[in-house]
Amino acid sequence: MDLDRVLQLKPDFNSARLQRGNVHLKQAQLSEAKADFKKVLEEDSYNEDALIGLSKVEPTRVDISQARALVHARDYRNAVELITKILEVCPWSSDLRELRADCHVALGDTMSAISDIRSTTKLRSDNTAGFFKLAVLYYQRGEPSESLKEVRECLRLDPEHKDCFPHYKIVKKVDKLINDAQEDINHKDYQDCIDSANKVLKLETSVKMIIFLAKEKLCHCYLHTDQLSLSLQSCRDALEINKDPRVYCDRAEAYINSEMYDDAIHDYQEALELDENYNRAKEGKQRAQKLQKQAERRDYYKILGVSRTANKKDIIKAYRKAAQKWHPDNFQGDEKKIAEKKFIDIAAAKEVLTDQEKRDKYDNGEDPLDPEAQGNQGFNPFHPHFHGSPFQFKFHFN
Repeated sequence: MDLDRVLQLKPDFNSARLQRGNVHLKQAQLSEAKADFKKVLEEDSYNEDALIGLSKVEPTRVDISQARALVHARDYRNAVELITKILEVCPWSSDLRELRADCHVALGDTMSAISDIRSTTKLRSDNTAGFFKLAVLYYQRGEPSESLKEVRECLRLDPEHKDCFPHYKIVKKVDKLINDAQEDINHKDYQDCIDSANKVLKLETSVKMIIFLAKEKLCHCYLHTDQLSLSLQSCRDALEINKDPRVYCDRAEAYINSEMYDDAIHDYQEALELDENYNRAKEGKQRAQKLQKQAERRDYYKILGVSRTANKKDIIKAYRKAAQKWHPDNFQGDEKKIAEKKFIDIAAAKEVLTDQEKRDKYDNGEDPLDPEAQGNQGFNPFHPHFHGSPFQFKFHFN
């Protein structure tokens, strides 16, 4: 039986009236609280709890009026401070928590706003507006899965809700596409990832953090399909929205594959500024620095005219073409000396890039044929497997 019913049946039940007065005060229903406390004091003028409760009513009313004035003046920081003080007296007030949530949003503190609005959904079980606000805030944060959970709660209370139902239709599609793109990355289906991310961009053209999620995926997936210019543009678009160390590292890899080592080092450093313990950035920066030094020496990929993502079949094909073109037997005089040098480089490139262990070392900035780096004899074109004269080569295309 609630307190109102109890007092209807027994109006002089002072302890119930005092309890109801305290409930009204906690809910910021100040006029009702004042009336109850006064009624108690009419029967018991020295009731300490009623006196304490009554003493809080008018100062709280003044504070609420001042808080609303601060919000109207857009002084959100001081408004938050004052509303927090009021909530110590009125912790069950949904209106005050919603007001503070609005201030948090204006200050860019969406997680604090979410915390306040979630409290209002617990204080009022039919708070569809609260669930809709939560759905929108999560969506604006770039968390479509969380947004979907909240909007479903709204629709559970009102399946035809005028705001929640349209939002649900959009966020359901966006969430599925973002999840599909991540699954595609997990399974290395990068073209499917690109397709899903581009569909997100067609669905959502204004919410920046959702656009970021799509651009982040495109940055990564274009990189792994060797579409470097599109990867770099997508990374750039993503970073303009949100400075994320993973995106900096993806762009750094795109720069490495474009042989832009200074830019790669810079991006890895940017990632470390955001997260000094990010191992991918630490290792990537070291690799980029090695590759930068290596670029001053022989570039085996450039020698064969293949990309860094070329497979073994493409490398052997490029080697065959280059070896036939620059075979020293095809040249005379000074041109023969140039061809001999080129042919040695071509053979070295083939040796490194078709041996996975050596290629891995090379891709990490270490030349496996450099005697100074390895402490070995390096690549020797006069090795017996060349059968006599260094320029009487047998071709090995395996």
